[in-house]
Formats: sequence, structure tokens, C-alpha cells
Amino acid sequence: MVRISGVDIPNDKHICIALTYIFGIGRSAAETMLGKLNIGKSIKTKDLSEDELVKIREYIENNYTIEGDLRREISQNVKRLIEINSYRGIRHKRGLPVRGQRTHTNARTRKGKRRSVGIKKSQSQ
Repeated sequence: MVRISGVDIPNDKHICIALTYIFGIGRSAAETMLGKLNIGKSIKTKDLSEDELVKIREYIENNYTIEGDLRREISQNVKRLIEINSYRGIRHKRGLPVRGQRTHTNARTRKGKRRSVGIKKSQSQ
């Protein structure tokens, strides 16, 4: 397995897909990166030469914020929103959708599992 910026990249996949295992690099970013480095998208990771791997590593280090740094930056942005009591910060704090989605129905991903309302006990004689 190839390691790029602390992430194991699978050998059996095309390099374009394999690069998406790195947090912060998606499909379009991987394709543009490979285009600029003149590396084919359909080449398997195991078929890359060491020179090409070094090119990819250097390009990622110089042009992208990835993995731990990106996660830290995102969490700091959310904390800042919460501290300044913005509308978005309040929604983050309450665990509700942040970007204007409806909450009457749906929104289960943000709100979590449904809580059952207390069931009335039927009185038996």
C-alpha cells in the first residue's frame, strides 16, 4: 500500500479514485491534480512510479489543506459560530439543520433517532 500524507491508498483502484481516500480531496480535485501533473486517471496505484508518487505528494502538500489540519480548521469555524451566537452557531449547538432545511419532517440525520412520546396506559378494570 502507498502512503500519502498519513493515509493508506489502496493499490487495486485507479489513482483518481484512490486519492479520494484522503480527507479533503474529492473526485474533481483529484482529476484536476492528475491533469496538471500529466498522470493518467485510469492508471492503478500499484503501477505508479516512485517519481510520480513524489510529484503527487509534493503537489498535495503545497496546494491542499487535508486530514488533521482540515478537520481542525472546520471544528474551529463551528466553535467560532457558536461563540458569537450567530444563527448558524445556535443551530449547530442544538443539533438541528444549519442550512435552512425543514425540520417538521425529515432532518433525522441531524436530530438523531426518533424519541418516542410517552404512551398512555390503558386503564383496565
